[in-house]
Order: sequence, then C-alpha cells, then structure tokens
Amino acid sequence: MKKNISVISMDSVLQEWLLQKLIKEPPESDSAKELLSGIYDMVSGEVNSLLLSTVKNSEIASLNLSDEMKIGELVINPKSRSVTRMGQAVSLTPKEFDILYFLAENRGEVFTKEQIYKAVWSENYLLDDSNIMAFIRKLRKKIEPNPDEPKYILTIWGIGYKFNDKV
Repeated sequence: MKKNISVISMDSVLQEWLLQKLIKEPPESDSAKELLSGIYDMVSGEVNSLLLSTVKNSEIASLNLSDEMKIGELVINPKSRSVTRMGQAVSLTPKEFDILYFLAENRGEVFTKEQIYKAVWSENYLLDDSNIMAFIRKLRKKIEPNPDEPKYILTIWGIGYKFNDKV
C-alpha cells in the first residue's frame, strides 16, 4: 500500500543548506522558484512545514485539499479549523484539531505516538507516550459517540493509532 504522507523533520542547518544550494545552483525546473520561496518562508518563520508533492499544481486544485472532510457523523473543515459532529460544533484545542486532521487525512494508516508527535509538533520528539495518549483520550471524549468503544480513532495495540477507514 502506498503511503499518503511521510513526515521528515528539517532542522535549521538543512534549511540553510537547501536555501544556499537553490540560490547558487538552481536546477532547471519549473518548481525550483516555488521551493526556494517555501524555504525562505521556513527560514523566516512564516511557515513551519512544507508539503512536497509530485502532483502538478493543475491537479492539486481538483484534489480539493482545503475542502471539508465528511467522515461518518464528523465534518472536519481545515480552512476554518472547525469540527462538527451530527451538526453540533465540537470545541477542540489547536493541537487536538491538528492530531485529528492528521489522522483523518491519512485514514487507515497506522502511526506510532512518535510519528504523530513529529507530524503535529515541530520540536524534537520527547520520550513521553502519555502526552499523545492524553490528547487521544480528550479527542475521543469530544468526537466519539462512545469514547470507551471508539469508532473513529482506533488503538492499534503495541503500535499506535489510526483513523478508521471503514467509517
């Protein structure tokens, strides 16, 4: 099965190296200027991540990447960073929303706690499994019809979590 997304941490040394490499030796590519601009944005702190894709810009528009996701009783809207369940607004903290959106965007894929942490936080992973577990527990209380028998965010024992792709 092909992975939907791969998260790779990029430190300031790598950002600076890429920036200098693109300035000094720009490749003959239509995307080079766009990548250079994205790296500038990262170095300046305007953004903390970039999404690199082999999908062409003309195809991205048809993917509806920013449109809301309807999954069972949930509606997740990344533009407004809002979630509703059965038409009722669900109040999430920014990190709860980020975790939910990351898992929902990658439905069916199992992630370790470390992978979830690296995808949502820009800092290095802290060896504290209880942090992610607490966020998942709070999320389940807010989005699951029965948090003790989750139907959206599933625990894969011994590995981590996944968003149910059967909903």
